[in-house]
Amino acid sequence: QVHLVESGGASVQAGGSLRLACQVSGFTYSTYSLGWFRQAPGREREGVAAIDNDGATSYADSVKGRFTVSADTDKNILYLQMNSLKSEDTAMYYCAARVATPAHMMLATADSDFGFWGQGTQVTVSS
Repeated sequence: QVHLVESGGASVQAGGSLRLACQVSGFTYSTYSLGWFRQAPGREREGVAAIDNDGATSYADSVKGRFTVSADTDKNILYLQMNSLKSEDTAMYYCAARVATPAHMMLATADSDFGFWGQGTQVTVSS
């Protein structure tokens, strides 16, 4: 059974940095690809970043150049390094897994295609 647990969310000032982590268990990286999503109050959930089992990555335009997704396959941890945070980055952040898919396709697909989700970690950015 695939299991995902996020951590690292916090309240920070605009311009600050955070690193989110997602402990992953129950699957092999050759089988699944991983992504980060976020949902702010009153808004739809949106894809933020994705990494496939070849290590290729993709990002939403709103976070390009500020966020970096990476995976430590030895420790089974997915990371999201977030720099130059803005108030509009405030949201609940989720990691999710789906069957192996090229990174450039992942954020363009429906988030319902991701079959496994964590419980989320809150990021609040104050200006």
